[in-house]
Amino acid sequence: MKLRLYRPICFFDIEATGVNIGKDRIIEISILKIFPNGNQEDKTWLIFPEIPIPPKSTAIHGIKDEDVAGQLPFKDVAIHIFRMIENADLAGYNSNRFDIPILVEEMLRAGISFDIKKHKTIDVQVIFHKMEPRTLSAAYKYYCKKNLIKAHSSKADTFATYEILLAQLEKYQDLKQDVKSLNQFSHQKNLADLAGFVKIDEEGNEIFNFGKYKGEKVYEIFEKDPNYYGWIQNSDFPLYTKKILTGVKLRKFNK
Repeated sequence: MKLRLYRPICFFDIEATGVNIGKDRIIEISILKIFPNGNQEDKTWLIFPEIPIPPKSTAIHGIKDEDVAGQLPFKDVAIHIFRMIENADLAGYNSNRFDIPILVEEMLRAGISFDIKKHKTIDVQVIFHKMEPRTLSAAYKYYCKKNLIKAHSSKADTFATYEILLAQLEKYQDLKQDVKSLNQFSHQKNLADLAGFVKIDEEGNEIFNFGKYKGEKVYEIFEKDPNYYGWIQNSDFPLYTKKILTGVKLRKFNK
């Protein structure tokens, strides 16, 4: 069963120095671009993160500091990555919670105003967890009937993710095959930012999902405690989260 496409979709996977969206850096990214006519192109970038790679991260993906020495930093390859995914939808494994947020962070850090709203996204892990709660390697074995070689290599994981989605479409006949429907099915609902620090309540208001004001409306807190906005902007929160909160502040107080 084929994935119905009306514009290109980019399957991608990222290896990083860690899992802190605000602090960690991308060290490898692989993109598999699928076109509506069935054509494919793929590209892998090894990236100098400008910070040391912790041994515990190397133990997962196998990439050491010496492997990225001499590679370009993200800011020097950002435009090439942006052009590959521009005007395309995005898909990955756990991409809603990690790959997309850290990619957006790096883009903003590189001076590229990346608007995730221009892309429909499919998180294959969400589909998998809703249907058959497992891990990526188990998902590959379950759906594709073979073992995943070189798991935690970004290229292997990227291609495996695409294969898994095709197998999911084959197995689950009630899953619609178009990107819009799969985006809605795999989307994390009620999140205003990408990292989960800000949610949307039933009335459509942004509310804090952390700290002493958890569950309270963002604009009400900024009105009651103006210094809280400054504290967030000067703290180690993701740039995209700060951007969302700044948008709330401008929308509510600069009318």
